Amino acid sequence: MEKRELTCIGCPMGCQITVELDGKEVKSVQGNSCAIGDKYARNEVVNPERTVTSTVVVLKGDKTRVSVKTKNNIPKSKIFDCMKEIDAVRIEAPVKIGDVIIENVCNTGVDVVATRNIELCEATK
Repeated sequence: MEKRELTCIGCPMGCQITVELDGKEVKSVQGNSCAIGDKYARNEVVNPERTVTSTVVVLKGDKTRVSVKTKNNIPKSKIFDCMKEIDAVRIEAPVKIGDVIIENVCNTGVDVVATRNIELCEATK
């Protein structure tokens, strides 16, 4: 039986969690103070996922970059491929919060969306 020690990131408590595994099967979760910790620990040892945040270059905007994030978590193993896709994107202003910047990033079924508004630069109007 394998044991893994984790620090939970599900809430601000940061519980120290111990997960016992038998192969890929979770046998027990201990140390969490809430159900969020149990869910986090089980997912983290079997299928870790993350939300990716970054920025994308904006052309003709009042700012040169727009902050973006994955709309949902993606597999942790796809983070570097996701970042390569994000880094290659160039978009034109205007950009609105929630605009889809990349559909189905890395074939995960998850979109990358803008998290801020960027207006058209006055000089280009």
